[in-house]
Amino acid sequence: MTGFLQNTFNGLVSGAFYALLALGLAVIFGMLRVVNFAHGAFYMLGAFGAYVLLAEAGVPFWAALVIMPVGLGLLGMALERAFIHRLTRLDPLYNFLLTFGLTLILQDLVKLRYGVQSSPYATPAELSGSVDLGLFDFPTYRVFILVFAVAVCVAAWWLLGHTRVGMVVRAATERPELTRAFGIDVGRWITPVFGFGIALAALAGVLAAPMRAVNPLMGADLIIVVFAVVVIGGLGSIFGSVAAGFGIGLIQAWGEAYLSDWPILSQTIVFIVMAVVLLWRPAGLFGREEAPA
Repeated sequence: MTGFLQNTFNGLVSGAFYALLALGLAVIFGMLRVVNFAHGAFYMLGAFGAYVLLAEAGVPFWAALVIMPVGLGLLGMALERAFIHRLTRLDPLYNFLLTFGLTLILQDLVKLRYGVQSSPYATPAELSGSVDLGLFDFPTYRVFILVFAVAVCVAAWWLLGHTRVGMVVRAATERPELTRAFGIDVGRWITPVFGFGIALAALAGVLAAPMRAVNPLMGADLIIVVFAVVVIGGLGSIFGSVAAGFGIGLIQAWGEAYLSDWPILSQTIVFIVMAVVLLWRPAGLFGREEAPA
């Protein structure tokens, strides 16, 4: 029982990263219909930025938790206006290739300056140690990640569901054509929404720095799983992305713990789940079926 609960908590922590990243991807895809392959690179930049701020300027974790999302969010807005915006009327493949190329550029720039080796990032002193959860102890920092990520997701849900601006953004994300039909200028929200999605990726990266090795390729493998999460939840579905993020985190943790005798199955279980969901509901668990033309 104790082992199951520990695996469940580990799965929820992994799911917290997936939820933050998938939420950002979902709002970007819903608003722009752009598959942002560079999302993993911005996750990596969030972690590396926190490392550089601490190592070279002495900026602590708590300040980096604000500086990196804001800074990279603004950078994302600038990139959207300079490049992505110009390609939105063309085939979506062009923006996919653009963001893929951007990923390679960002990764190589970091590798050129800092190499490919992993860099350690110390856990904040306030969050070191462990918390007694009754049946077992759990690292304080992981508890913080879980609570913080849930708080961010709830705050995003409240912002998108209970403010006028948020409701416009949510409508434009989940039903862009219908929103335009009501005369709402969706275009004015594209750049801020893209920056918001990038900021969430950077936030997840800063949170990951003390827990995972900081290296230029840390977002490359993760982003494939996050794409699967978004597809499972439903492309453009905000709630679906968050729910699928935590769900896939649990499935991965349970698979690694209880399917260790079948390593291929434990490593591919996410994509097996994705295939099953798409066969059952092609639009994803919470996505809307497209009306036939």
